Amino acid sequence: MYSAQEFDKEKTKVMKFIVFKKRTEQEVRNKFINSIEENMLEDIIEYLKEANYLDDKEYIEKAINNFRVLKNLSLKEIKYKLLAKGLNKNDIEDYFYENKDDLNEYEKQSARNIYNKKKKEMDEEEIKQYLLKKGYNYDNINFKE
Repeated sequence: MYSAQEFDKEKTKVMKFIVFKKRTEQEVRNKFINSIEENMLEDIIEYLKEANYLDDKEYIEKAINNFRVLKNLSLKEIKYKLLAKGLNKNDIEDYFYENKDDLNEYEKQSARNIYNKKKKEMDEEEIKQYLLKKGYNYDNINFKE
């Protein structure tokens, strides 16, 4: 067992880590697995979840919104990036299902942006192949005006 002082000291370390940049539960676990005793780490994570400092579902939504603003990615690429952060596959799938129309529109626009960038150096078929390799849905890469 551990004291309240030990808990507060370690909780403060974790808080600094997640306040600096939004993190997933898995990122917190990976960062502190070797420096904080396991039971205490689990208790800290539970505390942070209850206090809404750690919320993987909110993280998914914010990360996707950031990707949409900053990058041209296929939906498959976004899923891989989220899975790589240790997020729950079902939470990701739920978000994609609930926002499928909006996300499909984003992917179409993303494909169009890439097409417009690459059309000077590649023909349409090459660009389509490139987009398919990047995981774009075939239905979202039809460039007929």
